[in-house]
Amino acid sequence: MVMKMEEKNNFKKKTCRGNEEKKIINNRINRIEGQLRGIKKMIEEDAYCNDVLIQLSAVQNSIKSLSNHILENHLYTCVANDIERGNLEIVDELINLFKKFNK
Repeated sequence: MVMKMEEKNNFKKKTCRGNEEKKIINNRINRIEGQLRGIKKMIEEDAYCNDVLIQLSAVQNSIKSLSNHILENHLYTCVANDIERGNLEIVDELINLFKKFNK
């Protein structure tokens, strides 16, 4: 039995991203993974707490920057398209999204 992508991954909706956008996002994720591996190594090597915390802050900033990038694209594409089609439920989705961002 072949499952749809949505069923297999439990996605309600999909966003089609171009290859260049996927490349940008994946490069940033790879950088974040590298930062995390570096922090793991710091812990294994008993690095000073302050140094570890500085690196953790850098990871948080990288994740926040990536989130903002994806949010900006979401607003210009998915949200704009839904509003053009008259789907105002997207506003409720955005409100819930911003509530999650501010936790």
